[in-house]
Amino acid sequence: MNKGVNDPLNEAGNEAVATVDGAVDRRARLAAALKDAMRARDRVAVTALRGLSARWANAEAVPVDVLPRAGAVEAAAIGAGAADAPRRELSDADLRNLATAEIAEHEQAAAEREALGRTDEAQDLRRQAQIIAALLSA
Repeated sequence: MNKGVNDPLNEAGNEAVATVDGAVDRRARLAAALKDAMRARDRVAVTALRGLSARWANAEAVPVDVLPRAGAVEAAAIGAGAADAPRRELSDADLRNLATAEIAEHEQAAAEREALGRTDEAQDLRRQAQIIAALLSA
């Protein structure tokens, strides 16, 4: 089967939620990097990549005020997923901005840990920021 942008799965075998610009490619690179980090048992890289993946997923969530209000039981949607709201689609620029914010948070947290004398934690946080930055530049 030929997998395109509208297919439910991308090359990495993950659901292609966002199909705007290069967002699917960026997600595929993240999934591949996470898989490699897990195989290598690289705890720091896995933490960084899972955190970025979660940030992207949270940004796609629909605000609560957009969801329909609950009503009478007899008026409820029937069937699995019948009342689900579609997730927002993020562009490649949105994903880059979220990743840049994640890098900044890691660097700030590293500086705070270092000020407290927790150099091992600061080093891990800086490495996580570097891993995310490398993913951005790829």
